[in-house]
Amino acid sequence: MKNTIIYHNPRCSKSRQTLALLEEQGVAFEVVEYLKHPLDVTTLKHLQDCLGIDNALKMMRPKEAEFKVAGLSMESNDDTLITAITQHPKLLERPIVLHNGKAIIGRPPENVLTLFS
Repeated sequence: MKNTIIYHNPRCSKSRQTLALLEEQGVAFEVVEYLKHPLDVTTLKHLQDCLGIDNALKMMRPKEAEFKVAGLSMESNDDTLITAITQHPKLLERPIVLHNGKAIIGRPPENVLTLFS
């Protein structure tokens, strides 16, 4: 298993750019298309820890229609938010790159390079 994972949505331009950047850098990585293979609560909590964020909202896309459909608000607690991502994977911010126990959101794509310096 590779020690770098990109949580990728091929329809997202930032996700495609981040994937291309990793390829250009010669990084060996595993691609997880989270829309096809939704992440479970344990994986999402691990990602939150690796991102170093204290609020799951920071790894979400609250402007997506699914945010309202799921009955979420900016005040929803982490457990509720993470459970919603498992049910509506489109809510996960993208892309997220995980490398050696640290993660970063590739917005802009160049952010991921800090994981390798």
